[in-house]
Amino acid sequence: MQARMEDLLPVEYFHVVFTLPSEIADIAYQNKEAVYGLLFKASAQTLQTIAADPKHLGAKIGMTSVLHTWGSAMTHHPHVHVVVPGGGLSSDGQRWVACRKGFLVSVKVLSRLFRRLFLEGLAKLHKEGKLAFFGNLSNLVDPDVFASHLAPLRKTNWVVYAKQPFGGPEAVLAYLSRYTHRIAISNHRLMSADAKTVAFQWKDYRINSGDRMKVMRLSTSEFIRRFLIHVLPSGFHRIRHTGFLANGIRRNKIEMIRRLLDVDPDADLKADDDQCTDTNEKEQACPKCGGAMIMIETFKRGQTPKSRAPPWEDAA
Repeated sequence: MQARMEDLLPVEYFHVVFTLPSEIADIAYQNKEAVYGLLFKASAQTLQTIAADPKHLGAKIGMTSVLHTWGSAMTHHPHVHVVVPGGGLSSDGQRWVACRKGFLVSVKVLSRLFRRLFLEGLAKLHKEGKLAFFGNLSNLVDPDVFASHLAPLRKTNWVVYAKQPFGGPEAVLAYLSRYTHRIAISNHRLMSADAKTVAFQWKDYRINSGDRMKVMRLSTSEFIRRFLIHVLPSGFHRIRHTGFLANGIRRNKIEMIRRLLDVDPDADLKADDDQCTDTNEKEQACPKCGGAMIMIETFKRGQTPKSRAPPWEDAA
């Protein structure tokens, strides 16, 4: 998180989500490394291509992409969350080109290009023999059957969703700290468990208003099956940085952009650090009762905390 804090810029940040259709998700489940990798590549290329077009932004952008493979009910729902600074470098690298306030690029344009790039990439993987098919998908080994399977998807709308822009760099840091290492289900959603059944909360997005939270009960074996769906291939990177945020060039590019924006890196970093600290102190609450958490000690990484009794024992 310290490294990410140093990369933040004093600009508006956007949150874009690219989702695969269910027909592709089935293929992705049997070819995780190839198809998830293509999802990263196609979504990043889509954003970079549209942003570089002078009719849209006309700039070379950077982004951080995070892969999630689950829906609220732990079903297979591969999608990638992309955090994008609101602007980029001019083609000659001499100017910072800012986007319009509250608007990065058109999601409709993104959706069409993402669909084309992904389907082209998937067809290329099939042609090169890099996809495997089993069970009810085994007939997709045949090139003609595979082409027929993809044909309807060239005419449907693919979901590319732009969420509300982040409130500022400190909100980006809070988001990254919560979601970059998230797994299919967190402990607080678990309601009960025994040898036969697991109950957990899930959000029904089909409901437009009212309480979306429901309780789902699954057999223990089905719960474990759903959880294991989201185990990634060994060594697969689910967080990737692209454009001017790519590893290897990020540090120099960030320094260049700060100079173009006439920002003092030390002052900016300290401001972000202070804001994040204040926000964390205000937002911390007991997950059980909702009461405010009391800070009893602060210590640095690697430092051993002092041995002391909790404040309620001192009071007693």
